[in-house]
Amino acid sequence: MSKSIPSLNALRAFVAIGKHGNLKDAATALFVTPSALSHQLKNMEYMLETQLFQRNKSGLNLTVSGKLIYDDLHQAFSLIQQSMDKLQQQPQSNILNVSMLSTFAMRWFIPRLADFQKQYPDIEVRISTSVHEVDFTKENMDCAIRSGHGNWQGLQAEYLFSETFTPICNPKLAKTLQTPEDLSQHTLLHARLRPDDWQVWLKAVGATISIAHEQTFETRNFAIQAAVDGLGITIVDPSLVAEDIKAGRLCTPFHQTLADENAYYLVYPKTLVGSSPVKNLQTWLLSQVSTSQKNTLKLP
Repeated sequence: MSKSIPSLNALRAFVAIGKHGNLKDAATALFVTPSALSHQLKNMEYMLETQLFQRNKSGLNLTVSGKLIYDDLHQAFSLIQQSMDKLQQQPQSNILNVSMLSTFAMRWFIPRLADFQKQYPDIEVRISTSVHEVDFTKENMDCAIRSGHGNWQGLQAEYLFSETFTPICNPKLAKTLQTPEDLSQHTLLHARLRPDDWQVWLKAVGATISIAHEQTFETRNFAIQAAVDGLGITIVDPSLVAEDIKAGRLCTPFHQTLADENAYYLVYPKTLVGSSPVKNLQTWLLSQVSTSQKNTLKLP
């Protein structure tokens, strides 16, 4: 009948005693007391029902039974140490888990991500999209990019840039728009989470119109794509469609761009203040902020 296997600590103690030949040096190597090692050895010998060391004035010598298992156990612990050394020698992979809104990710962040990877090749950015506020105590997130007023309790919020919004459409539809009143002849595209943007903008520019058609989408990203395809006119932050405007897929038919009350922030736990990956991300984000917002017309 096979004997029970002693604990890993007991086996480690046995190897250390066999290597040093006395309890004092073995205990020093393992950062424990000699009495603790002696106790582990006695329990191991009792469990295995055999004497592992011969005690004499010069110290402790391995018995025949002790020699029988010493070499294998010593080799086993050496292999474990070698494995841990290999892990320590591996290049450190700095993974940065970032949460953000899907439209911001698709339209602003990802188109610029190649530049971040070029500047910081050792940092792997993993993007997660959601609309809820991140619970950093429960979710595996390092930071988040959120829109708000910067007052998230218990979190560090670094200002990035203010939101603005203005009508956006494809160039073909833009030719039919001379004044905001011309919008009454077209379909206005909404995002479910931003239902009031059109109303706020029309009021700010002093336009009173009867809207002929409206269509609501789940996200601003869907509304933007609908505008690209000519389904109607949406209203978003121009910075979210900078690539589409540059490529000629979209344009801004009016000069009136309204400043929103919200702004984009990089949000993260205060325990990560000074963290190199988060700090690098913040530095890069600020360098990417669109200069076009400098010419934003703030309407009353």
